[in-house]
Amino acid sequence: MESAFPVTPRTKVMRLAKRGVYDRGVVYSILDEAFLCHAAFSLDGKPFVIPTAFGRKDDTLYLHGSAASRMLRTLDTGVEACICVTLLDGLVLARSAFHHSMNYRSVVLFGTATAVKEPDEKMEALRVLTDHIVPGRWDQVRIPNEKELKQTLVLAIPLEEASAKVRTGPPIDDEEDYELPVWAGVLPLTSTPGALADDGRIVPGVQPPDNLLHYRRPK
Repeated sequence: MESAFPVTPRTKVMRLAKRGVYDRGVVYSILDEAFLCHAAFSLDGKPFVIPTAFGRKDDTLYLHGSAASRMLRTLDTGVEACICVTLLDGLVLARSAFHHSMNYRSVVLFGTATAVKEPDEKMEALRVLTDHIVPGRWDQVRIPNEKELKQTLVLAIPLEEASAKVRTGPPIDDEEDYELPVWAGVLPLTSTPGALADDGRIVPGVQPPDNLLHYRRPK
């Protein structure tokens, strides 16, 4: 597998092209840090965009949900999907309203999904999806039973056509605006885990595992 995605008419970053990144390592690091993606597709000539959880293993992206899900059932017919993931890193505050921006890392990918039907592969995909949210969680919980597997549709999308777009750094003002008495810079934004709150029905003596007590997203 090539270290960079091929640049296609759909993935080539046109606006502010210097922010475009096609390196697989960068794309995969963004996917691995994010929680949610937005899946876009067309159904009966109408556009839909649905937020959903996902997981990645090697060069495959997995989506899952109820077997009755309209989105998943539609994608399973071979309809092309566009998947977008965004991480917001900070608000870029300029001296002028025009030059305000955001620091971000985003990925846009295109692909056609297929249903994962082989039982072992399906179970592995569900492990990937579970551990994407909380690494190590799969080994701490009851895995899906046969009934639950039948109620769940898992789709695999090969990661073949994708690109990232990244903005970092301070605002860039017009030269004459640097004399304005206005504060300018970056307000960083991060996701910080809060205090754990149990559901009130924990078996006596059971304590939160270390992967929750010291929860961090991969960077």
